[in-house]
Amino acid sequence: MQGMSERQYAAHVGLSRGAIQKAKTAERLVLYADGSIDAAASDRRRAETTDPSKTRNPPAPRLKPVPEAAVAAVGETLREQGLAVPAVGGGTTFLQAKTANEVLKAQERRIRLQKLKGELIERARALALVFRLAREERDSWVNWPARTAALMAADLGVEPAAMQKVLEKHVRAHLDDLAEVRPDFR
Repeated sequence: MQGMSERQYAAHVGLSRGAIQKAKTAERLVLYADGSIDAAASDRRRAETTDPSKTRNPPAPRLKPVPEAAVAAVGETLREQGLAVPAVGGGTTFLQAKTANEVLKAQERRIRLQKLKGELIERARALALVFRLAREERDSWVNWPARTAALMAADLGVEPAAMQKVLEKHVRAHLDDLAEVRPDFR
């Protein structure tokens, strides 16, 4: 057999075997002497003799637009992992998006595991704990001059009331400086 069978040619052009048999009967296909189909010559003849208005063109796939935030997230994830990031406006390839998705899933699983192990705590709980500890530290410093002024005054041979006033003044100045510090909780 020199050429293709009816089944092979039907698969080649994406038509049914019945449609190929009709085209064969209408002499729109080029056949070899053994009855097999010359694919290249038959394709040309079919293109010349087929009315374009009668063909069924498959509809073009409708692509949904990808939100810019999603593309930016893919780029950011790839950048965090040290992988190639698409150029701005250059588009993201499927492979890059799939890689970023796999990286994000792995990160999410790692975070879930850390939470189950008790290595992670809720942000609100951590902030409340830090606030409580800072308040206890402040209160301890505010009360320190009253507790130690008499001992220090005895060691230095000065009046305890004067010593307490000086210590309170310096401790309050120091606490005022600390009150201006604002940590960045991102």
